[in-house]
Amino acid sequence: MNPYDYSSMKTCFKLQHNKNSRSWRQYDVSFKSAFKEGNLTDRMVRGEYFRPENADKMPLVVLLHGVGDHSLLPCRLLARTLVKKGFACFVLYLPVHTSRMPQEMKKRFPVLTPDEWFKSYQGAVIEVSQVVDWAVERQEIDAEKIALVGISYGGFISAIAMGVDKRIKLGVFIVAGGNGSKINHKSTLGSLSKNYKIAEEEYERVQDSYMKYLAEIAEKGFDNVEPAMKSFLIDPMTYAHRLKKRRVLMINARWDEVIPREATIDLWKEMGQPEISWYPTTHASIWLWYPFISRKIGRFLRAGFNNGGKTA
Repeated sequence: MNPYDYSSMKTCFKLQHNKNSRSWRQYDVSFKSAFKEGNLTDRMVRGEYFRPENADKMPLVVLLHGVGDHSLLPCRLLARTLVKKGFACFVLYLPVHTSRMPQEMKKRFPVLTPDEWFKSYQGAVIEVSQVVDWAVERQEIDAEKIALVGISYGGFISAIAMGVDKRIKLGVFIVAGGNGSKINHKSTLGSLSKNYKIAEEEYERVQDSYMKYLAEIAEKGFDNVEPAMKSFLIDPMTYAHRLKKRRVLMINARWDEVIPREATIDLWKEMGQPEISWYPTTHASIWLWYPFISRKIGRFLRAGFNNGGKTA
């Protein structure tokens, strides 16, 4: 069962010029989502495309925000930093952006049902692949140099999308992790522990079932194993074995109250222990280190694309 399969028929992307700077242009973008199940979100997807002036065959970096509209701000900031370094950048508005939610869901957000969360992941991963579909046809973009940079929820989406779409060569996962039941159970963030925590006995049962599932898919392949729980299909760790020989950078907060350190380490190990950096901060305040983080991401992307997206 692959919940991220979709009809990859050509999608019409509409670009409207927004602003110029001395060295780059910005466009507002819209396209129709290929995810058609239910009415979870507005099917008209929005984004922002930044491209350097007078450049050809550029790498593309797709930036994915977290939960909460404010998390678009670091994506835009990173896009404006990276475009000056010669990277085209696409900031994608995910299904959890309130501009795409039904009114009734906005009132409850971020408390959603398991099915609503599942569909948000499905839609987000499919829409990332649609952006890649569009990018590989663009004359100014090098189809062999496409990367994802995801923040929190966007980091989860990035890890899954990179696992299911081999056209994505590099991934940067910021304040993210894996093992969703562990995150819900051990997070110290009030809303998570209040709304999603389960009894200890049930937690241990789910953990045991998930570890067995991971062992099975590593042996037989993802497409040949039926998960005991649907939620396993939206966990980054399910796809981590596909990233072991791919270039990944993890950037995490030492005192993250949302993503427990254990959950980050779990994902890191399943991906083959890629490069990881820890900053002395919490989940949201990691952006106080923006100058250091942006330079690290820029160096990682440059080196990774020069190496063909593979680990050394």
